[in-house]
Amino acid sequence: MATSPERTKRPLTEPSRRLEAVPAYMFAELERRVAEKRKAGIDVISLGIGDPDRPTYPEIVAAMQTAVADPANHRYPSNRGREEFRNSCAGFYAERFGVDIDPETEVMPALGAKECIYHLCSAFLDPGDVALASDPGYPVYTGGPALAGAAATLMPLRAELGFAPDLDGIPVDDLERARLMFLNYPNNPTGAIAPEGLFERAVELAREHEILVVHDNAYSETTYEGYVAPSFLATPGAKEVGVEVFSLSKGFNMTGWRCAAVLGNPDAIASYWRLKTNVDSGMFEALQMAGVAALAGPRGPIEEMNVIYARRRDLLVDALREIGVDVEPPKGTIYVWAPVPDGHTSVSFAELVLEEAAVVVSPGSMYGPSGEGFFRISLTTHDERIAEAVTRLREHLAPGA
Repeated sequence: MATSPERTKRPLTEPSRRLEAVPAYMFAELERRVAEKRKAGIDVISLGIGDPDRPTYPEIVAAMQTAVADPANHRYPSNRGREEFRNSCAGFYAERFGVDIDPETEVMPALGAKECIYHLCSAFLDPGDVALASDPGYPVYTGGPALAGAAATLMPLRAELGFAPDLDGIPVDDLERARLMFLNYPNNPTGAIAPEGLFERAVELAREHEILVVHDNAYSETTYEGYVAPSFLATPGAKEVGVEVFSLSKGFNMTGWRCAAVLGNPDAIASYWRLKTNVDSGMFEALQMAGVAALAGPRGPIEEMNVIYARRRDLLVDALREIGVDVEPPKGTIYVWAPVPDGHTSVSFAELVLEEAAVVVSPGSMYGPSGEGFFRISLTTHDERIAEAVTRLREHLAPGA
């Protein structure tokens, strides 16, 4: 009787090779460091994570409270989303961006931008495929492809191009293997806005090489000095080759709600829906009604938040300049992206700030190799804590301190 060849079975708790290819999520380590310091009795001010400190706007909370109390919203939702939510997304895009969206085929709820981007990777990438990922960039742009069994090819964001990738410099072999391209403007972590012509060139490349562009539109509502961020989908031809992930987290102070939408190419939306039907049961319908209230709500609260962020930005930029850091105030996002002082790496400077001033900043290298030499500061901390952080930076790190 034939016997099967011996094989060594992995221990029952050993993760898959795909999971091993993805490092622990970087902000988890930041949270651990902060908790460690605070446990030791040190008053740490964390400027590392971009989580708005102000409450969600009252009209959104009220809509959620009403919808939660309605038994009709207690059953399974549809993955396609409520008609009211899809119509609200389409209406918002028409009014805010001048983009026509078919609410039946070109928009679908997403449980936050992170979930959406991971699902898009699973829906469109196979082993051997490549996703073109901004570097530095949101870690999901590289983690998502790895978990899908594919690979990420980095597109360095070049300071001389306004922290945009050189799309014409991408090797042809990478373009031929690429199935997805991740863009994100206003940009995390650099705070850069989309340079003129970038979206148009991305559409041309995508059409030429059969690449689906995924524009992560998380910060379009958080801008300063009169700048109004566009939608990628407003670019001629964009809906033929791309989708946009619109998140309510930052602009509407809804990070914990996990409310977003993916909009654009109807065939790509259909594939996303097919995957979603197999991995989750859709967005809680009460949350969708809260999203409707957010998208249809007044602009006043958003504008008020942007005034607060601009004030904090200016405080931090002034303090950084006093300690010898050459930094330009961003026109968008909730971050300040700054070069580390001479003689430091991203990590060594972040360590110095933590040890000397008990202030947490994010080393740029956490966002990819091209982030080395920079650090990121988040503006999402109460005004008095921002002011205290500024005082500590001046006291401990200014020349001659």
